Order: sequence, then C-alpha cells, then structure tokens
Amino acid sequence: MKNVRYLRRVEQLKNLTPSERKTLGRVTERYSFRANDYYLSLADWDNPDDPIRKIIVPQEGELEPFGDLDASNESTNYVAPGCQHKYHSTALLICTEMCGSFCRFCFRKRLFMDDNDEAVVDVSEGIEYIRQNPQITNVLLSGGDPLFLSSRRLDDILTRLRDIPHVGIIRIGSKMPAFNPYRIINDPELCEVLSRHSSPEKRIYVMVHFNVPQELTPAARRGIDLLIRSGAILCNQTPLLKGINDRPEILAELMRQLSFMGVPPYYFFMCRPTEGNKPFALSLVESYQLLEEAKLRESGLAKRARLVMSHESGKVEMVGMTRNHMYLRYHRARNAEDKSRFMIFHRDNDAYWLDDLVPVAEAPHPVSRHGHRAHFGIGPE
Repeated sequence: MKNVRYLRRVEQLKNLTPSERKTLGRVTERYSFRANDYYLSLADWDNPDDPIRKIIVPQEGELEPFGDLDASNESTNYVAPGCQHKYHSTALLICTEMCGSFCRFCFRKRLFMDDNDEAVVDVSEGIEYIRQNPQITNVLLSGGDPLFLSSRRLDDILTRLRDIPHVGIIRIGSKMPAFNPYRIINDPELCEVLSRHSSPEKRIYVMVHFNVPQELTPAARRGIDLLIRSGAILCNQTPLLKGINDRPEILAELMRQLSFMGVPPYYFFMCRPTEGNKPFALSLVESYQLLEEAKLRESGLAKRARLVMSHESGKVEMVGMTRNHMYLRYHRARNAEDKSRFMIFHRDNDAYWLDDLVPVAEAPHPVSRHGHRAHFGIGPE
C-alpha cells in the first residue's frame, strides 16, 4: 500500500528553484495549483520540456490573454444545481470540485476558484430532474473527478441513478487512474461498488484521461486492470496539447499501449480556448494533421477515435481537410437543426475554434455569446 501525499502550494515543489517558485506563485494566485507526490515523481526534472511537468506545473504563459473561463458556455446548460442538460439523451452531474491534481490546461479551472458554485455536494435535484425526463438515457458524472469522492458517496449516487429505469449508461469521467492509481489499488470497495452497478444489461463506463505514455506506469496499469475486472468498460479521451502530446510518434504510442490494455481511444479533443490555456493551444489544422499522422502508425481499435471540439453549440468533429477547405460536421448538437450538419469552410491555418472559421457559402448565422455571428455555413460540394 502506498500513501499518496497531496500538495496545494507551488512553494512545496522542491525540484524548482526559489526563483521559479516565486514567479510561478503569481500564476497560482489566478489559477489554483494541486498535485501529488506520485504524479510528480513521474517527471524528469532535468528536462524543462518534460510533458508531466507541463501537465501539472504552472507556466508564466498561463497569464497571457487568451479565451474565456467558460469557453463552451456551460453556464447556459444548467437545469438544476450541479446538473447540465445540453444534449437530448445525455445529462451531466458536476458532483465534485476536487481532482487528484489540477491539469494546467483544464477547461473547468473556474470550478477551483473561490467564487464558483457550479459543483454541488448534494446532487439530489439533478437526479430528480433526470428522473422526470425519460429521454435521458445517458448520465455523465464529472467535476472535478468523481473518483476523488469516497466509495460510499459514489455508491450513493450510482444507486439513485440505477433506480431510474430509463438511465442505461452511466459514465464516470476520471483522470485518477493517471494521477493517483492508488486510489483504486488501495480501496477494494471502489471496484466492489462499480461491480454492483455495472450489469450485463447496463454497464458503467469509466472515461479515463491519459495524455502521454509516461502516465502508463505499472501502478496505473494495475489500476486499469482492476477497473476492467470490476465489469466497467474503459475508454480514453485526451485533448491534443502543444508541448505535451503534439508529436505523432508520442500520440501513436499512447494509442497503441492503451488499445493493447483494453482501453481504446474515444475522443481526441481540440484544446478549448479557455483562459490560461494559451501555452497548450494547437490550431485546428495542426490538431488534424497530428492525429492523422498518428493514426497512420496504428490500426484497428487504436485509431477509431473522433477528433472533436466541444463548442457551445455541440461537439463538432473535424472529418477532413484539403489545400483550400476544411470539412466539419456536428457529432452532437444542442439544436435540432444542427444534428449531423455537414459544413465546409475555407482553410485557415491560424484558426483555433469554430468561431474563427469562414464558411465557403453563407447561411443564416446564429449570434454567439461574444456578440458576433458564429460561422456555421454549409458550403457546396
């Protein structure tokens, strides 16, 4: 058994120089810092470009102007405290504001700020909303990290959701298998809870979050195996991140190892234009080319994931690109008129988000929350 120790102040990072700790302390005055000694031990502290270090240690570049705190406008999705309902059949419960560590590129870093109240301790109102809406067949537990909750608390939430006949799939979004696999290894009750609620008819899905192969340690592999043996279905999702996993050989190795372990890729996300995320942002073109080059090195389950951006209007998948055009479609959409909508845009090598693109042919434009028209035009073949 290993006891993992958590750190909440950047001054506790002994591998940094006193000058670095002082400088980065200013960053954490804006964006919270949290780490643990297990995850920090995976970093090569002699390498300033080490990906583990970049995932968890603040950078001065986080203070550069970029994006919004709520880049996908999640504030408009709430239907009850802690409960979002954006897509017809899916509801999301923000059931904690804590994680095993805080990713520097987190798109919900606003949750860790003192004046945010989106996460709730009691999700009863959200569960009751789900009960009253039979079209909801898919519930995602998120946060924060639901596996940071006690097993007893998680059991209570799962029990109440399983009492709702129309809820078929329960997903748990978690980076705990990467941040602290001992949360799984040291607590047999957790897998017992998952086993009770993951039946042949209605499975529990654990959507794990591995960014780079270095996270797949022997302890992480053991934690993954325990989750699989509990009867849960595991899939991986990761954003594509500048300086972390933006080399095709690194991404391909991650895809390969995960698929060998029974954790096929699910989504590759384009890094949201969230405030503080400028050091990690790749353009849409860079993201597409990166994933396609990685896929060329793999086969089968390792390459079945979709490349999407979580836009306020829906999950938009990038499906192709030529010298002059970019081809996108709605994989999930908030509004009925956008479902499966196919779009053609002029290629823009500097675009980071859907709102940056110009359609080949104009169509009626909804007004975005930024006060300008969002470009959702459908172009001709």
